[in-house]
Amino acid sequence: MLTVENLKNIKGKVVVVRVDFNVPQADGKIRDDNRVRAALPTIKKLVSEGARVVLFSHLGKVKHKEEPGVVAKQKAKNNLAIVAPRLGELLGQEVKFLPETRGEAYVKAVKALKDGEVLLVQNTRYEKGEEKNDPELAKEWASVADAYVMDAFGSAHRAHASTYGIPEILKKEGKPVACGYLVEKEIANLMRCVDVKKEDRPYVAILGGLKVSDKIKVIDSLLKKCDKILIGGAMAYTFKKAMGFETGLSPVEDDQLDYARNCLKEAKGKIVLPVDSVVTDAFEGWTKKEVVGDNVPAGFQGMDIGPKTEVLFANEIAKAKMVFWNGPMGVFEQKDFQSGTIAICKAVAGLKGAFSVCGGGDSAAAIKEFGYKESFSHVSTGGGASLEMIENDGHLPGVDILK
Repeated sequence: MLTVENLKNIKGKVVVVRVDFNVPQADGKIRDDNRVRAALPTIKKLVSEGARVVLFSHLGKVKHKEEPGVVAKQKAKNNLAIVAPRLGELLGQEVKFLPETRGEAYVKAVKALKDGEVLLVQNTRYEKGEEKNDPELAKEWASVADAYVMDAFGSAHRAHASTYGIPEILKKEGKPVACGYLVEKEIANLMRCVDVKKEDRPYVAILGGLKVSDKIKVIDSLLKKCDKILIGGAMAYTFKKAMGFETGLSPVEDDQLDYARNCLKEAKGKIVLPVDSVVTDAFEGWTKKEVVGDNVPAGFQGMDIGPKTEVLFANEIAKAKMVFWNGPMGVFEQKDFQSGTIAICKAVAGLKGAFSVCGGGDSAAAIKEFGYKESFSHVSTGGGASLEMIENDGHLPGVDILK
């Protein structure tokens, strides 16, 4: 696979770069510019080489099946124009913005670029054909490109027109396609969690979040790779019910109970479940909060792992040479239920000489909020993409097309 470092003779050439500027925003302002900053090394490299840089990104969701008025509101809410000024400040140069996504205006804007200039194109999801990988849309976007760079790892698990269609066309034309610095780093770190070496054992995975159904494939994959899988969060209660314990009002996927039973049977002791929980009588506006053992009483629901589980999980993590974590241990958004997630942060931070990966999503938000981001060897920028990379033994559409 080519990397942005390997691209040669790109002075004066149009390089289309798929970035991830799907930034959190409120009242027309960017609340967190981390994703913009993450793209800077690749953009700066191309600019320094005299390339004419054309940036593509999505922002939010545009549901084209909705009524025209609803779609118009979604487009207005997810207008990528807010990113151009901030990117310009960070780059130290003007970033041109194209409010259109295709047509004569697109071709004209790209052809008007001078060496080292940067153009940000409007939200790719303004186009209905983006998520369908429409060949005509991809062909139009690729028509003015001399090379392609994929640097949006958070979208690499999607075969969209901007992540798959463009590089597919350019490859057939014999033009270079490459991964950017961000994607290169993600692949290197996550592949270590896929292709496990002897020196990285014991390998411990920590999984949390709401649904077992969302993580069936990743559990199956990790069972083949890991020495231990610690399961917390709401998804743990499906496993607890499968074992015959009472779960009260805790979220349980009854249609996954057979899977959970079989999973526990095949795991042969690899799966470690909570032995106690912090429970309340309501998700919000609760009046009673207590710590219980394996059984959650009627009228109560689990909100976090309990103190005994914190110790149990910390002891397993302490043995690890490699850790992969995706999903919080409780409802960490509420202050009263952060203890379990913080306990995992502390346990990973206490490891000496071990390799640790936080697989993006809510867990990445949690370690940032609690001040443990620097304690991890790698924090992925793509929750869904990192999970799918683990599930599919290192394969993602937006990465495989570059090979």
